[in-house]
Amino acid sequence: MSTFDDALKAYQKAYAKTPERQGELFKTISGDDVKPLYTPADAHANTAADYQKNLGLPGEFPYTRGVHSTMYRGRLWTMRQFAGFGTAKQTNERFKYLLEHGQTGLSVAFDFPTLMGYDSDHTRSRGEVGRCGVAIDSVDDMSALFDGIPLGQVSTSMTINGPAAMLFAFYIAAAERQKVAGKDLRGTIQNDILKEYHAQNSWLVGPEPSMRVITDIFKYAREHVPQWNTVSISGYHIREAGSTAAQELAFTLADGLCYLDEGVKAGLELDEFAPRLSFFFDVHMDFFEEIAKFRAARRIWAREVRKRGAKDPRSLLLRTHAQTAGVSLTAQQPENNIVRTAFEALAAVLGGTQSLHTNSFDEALALPTEKAVQIALRTQQVIAHETGVPHVIDPLGGSYFVEALTDRLEAQCYEYFKEIERQGGMFAAIDSGFFRREIARSSFLFQKEIESNKRRIVGVNAFNGEHHADEPPILYVDPKLEEEQKKRVQKTRAERDALKAEAALRKLEDACRSRAQNVMAALVDCARVRVTQGEMCDVCRKVWGEYRKLAAV
Repeated sequence: MSTFDDALKAYQKAYAKTPERQGELFKTISGDDVKPLYTPADAHANTAADYQKNLGLPGEFPYTRGVHSTMYRGRLWTMRQFAGFGTAKQTNERFKYLLEHGQTGLSVAFDFPTLMGYDSDHTRSRGEVGRCGVAIDSVDDMSALFDGIPLGQVSTSMTINGPAAMLFAFYIAAAERQKVAGKDLRGTIQNDILKEYHAQNSWLVGPEPSMRVITDIFKYAREHVPQWNTVSISGYHIREAGSTAAQELAFTLADGLCYLDEGVKAGLELDEFAPRLSFFFDVHMDFFEEIAKFRAARRIWAREVRKRGAKDPRSLLLRTHAQTAGVSLTAQQPENNIVRTAFEALAAVLGGTQSLHTNSFDEALALPTEKAVQIALRTQQVIAHETGVPHVIDPLGGSYFVEALTDRLEAQCYEYFKEIERQGGMFAAIDSGFFRREIARSSFLFQKEIESNKRRIVGVNAFNGEHHADEPPILYVDPKLEEEQKKRVQKTRAERDALKAEAALRKLEDACRSRAQNVMAALVDCARVRVTQGEMCDVCRKVWGEYRKLAAV
């Protein structure tokens, strides 16, 4: 019988005679070399002891094979399509369409003024209202967004960060209008401000006051909204900015560990808030690397949280939402994006995600049409009900290649942890521009590979041909809605009790200035009396100042 070395020599001899793929880039998207053959020598789980240490069983430490013992054999992942455009009424119609077609959770996309903490009638909002998501200025808009959708029965995710606390307050107040108690609300507010300084750049104030607000959210939710995930620690935007898989993994987990440390510093017991932290990862086109990334993430998180003294097993669970890679979509030959999204979604499922959004094929051109959204949702449903993949827990566990990739990503992650420590910790590394430099370098190298044709993108620098299909119909957002939304927020201000609104804003300013008061509680009081998010954000900017970011160099 041939040895592994014999097999490698035979491969090299045969490969020299097959010119078709010579010169091609045999690397992961992250730039790591991929060997032609993987064997037990590459996987660090060869003995029973290694297996128990690095893999274990699903639902057991270190959770490499999944956070639940039954995984999809017991319950499928949540199909949570991201949606939002125009006004609250328009997005409400899209939500109902998705729910009617089998979606099992809601996910809100906000427009740029909302993401940046400005009302729709602010001068900085001009031309952007409702364009890349839904405009939400007050509890009135939040109530319209979920009109006819019982908030006590649906799980909602909201992708917003700088003004996350304000939108969370609107959601709580809107639920109260539906007579739904906070204890019955389920969902997630992204609220991951650290990654904004790394990659996405939508913040209100600096890292330290932002962290103060987040720890106040931990305290408030523990008491009033106990089923709510208070932070969705997001690697998605780090990856979309151009990071490698290893950087996404390391920077995201480092952010998560920082939230744990800051919560403890604020006087909370780790197990009081850690179980309500969740994660959000990108799923890119390198199929096996993405699967390995999810597996490594669970293992690293469990080990690091245990080191910090967690006693509740729920604190060790890395529960994650995933979204297929928007940056992988191409405007050229957009129908190819259906195939890309399907493979990315399959990788997320094989990696063990708890929730998944599949991008629509037309999103490189515009916000998605209903038809494109339906295809994206059907992609998940085909995986769930036709492929047989969910029948087996961690079906690629034990693959020499997948285990080797998992180990490699884990090792690279810990190297980044050490570098962040050398930088002086999270806040110092943010201030020095470390994260931005690392991401910019990786993005540049990847783009260079594409432009030199070393890395092929079908329809872009390979197989692009001369024939181009007609551009598919795209969603049109009527610019008139901006004026409608401006009138709506002005109407809210005119109709509310001005004295109550002024008193609530004064209370919010006092809370921002005093550690003795909870900022989240003050924000909920503001939402109840129809204070707008721009007004709340202006108070925060007044007290803590606006944050200015140094460019990456």
